[in-house]
Amino acid sequence: MQLGMIGLGRMGGNMVRRLMRGGHECVVFDLNPDNVKALEADGAKGASSLENMTKQMNAPRAVWVMVPAGDATEKTVNELAQYMSAGDIIIDGGNSNYKDDARRAKSLAERGIHYVDAGTSGGVWGAERGYCMMVGGSKEAFAYLEPILKTLAPGRGELDRTPGRETMGGTAEEGYLHCGPAGSGHFVKMIHNGIEYGMMQAFAEGFDILKNANKDSLPEELRYDLNLADVAELWRRGSVVVSWLLDLTAMALVENPSLSNYTGFVQDSGEGRWTIQAAIDEAVPADVLAASLFTRFRSRQDHTFAEKILSAMRQKFGGHVEKPTGG
Repeated sequence: MQLGMIGLGRMGGNMVRRLMRGGHECVVFDLNPDNVKALEADGAKGASSLENMTKQMNAPRAVWVMVPAGDATEKTVNELAQYMSAGDIIIDGGNSNYKDDARRAKSLAERGIHYVDAGTSGGVWGAERGYCMMVGGSKEAFAYLEPILKTLAPGRGELDRTPGRETMGGTAEEGYLHCGPAGSGHFVKMIHNGIEYGMMQAFAEGFDILKNANKDSLPEELRYDLNLADVAELWRRGSVVVSWLLDLTAMALVENPSLSNYTGFVQDSGEGRWTIQAAIDEAVPADVLAASLFTRFRSRQDHTFAEKILSAMRQKFGGHVEKPTGG
């Protein structure tokens, strides 16, 4: 099958390589000509512009947009649509807001162009492991794209089947799913990333407690000098917290047990904030997810004004004096 790919960064480029290994033809474009040349060397057809890309493709054309969410995606989709025809498909594989997807889908449908939102998880490892894809859009467009999705997805692999799944159909076991109409794919991916925040925060706090188990302020008989790399590796072997996030944590601790190569300044993506907004809209309590998001904000400051207020109140009502740094 033929697919156009716009955006050849870490994920877009690797997706093209996986697709070509699976026998698909890819026409590629990126604002950086060097990225296009690199994929041409691997067998892709390079394009010099969005218009040039569409001219190299057969109808119905399917073009995957893999650029940063927000203005970059909006501009790319709008420009690309100028060169598309009725029956063609535009896929947004970035991390767009699901509300933008619904708006774009409605606008493009007036011209007969299908809009598909494909929430994509897999990161830089996806080229080998495959990508988990949460897809929104028409059933017709989803069916047409299935050969692409099946190649990109990890498939069942060696993972044990969930008991009872033997009698159920669908594609979820393959690693891709038609979630519903436009926007639903990115909505599911948004919640996925919100959960990811919470899971990451739980691991982070747990390992922080383990690391500080040898503090001088603790009774000597209750101090433990723990090898965190060994603990992470141990938990990977049959524990109930086994996960890819734990795998990555174990890898990082082996490479540098003190993690001194990190500053602890943690960025957040739009999905974390949007997840909390969706929880507010639905009046659903999401304590852990909200706390994990706010902790990322906290990571960017040495000390917050809120902490100074807390310290001041403690001093005023109880005479509690701040301990020196490190105390």
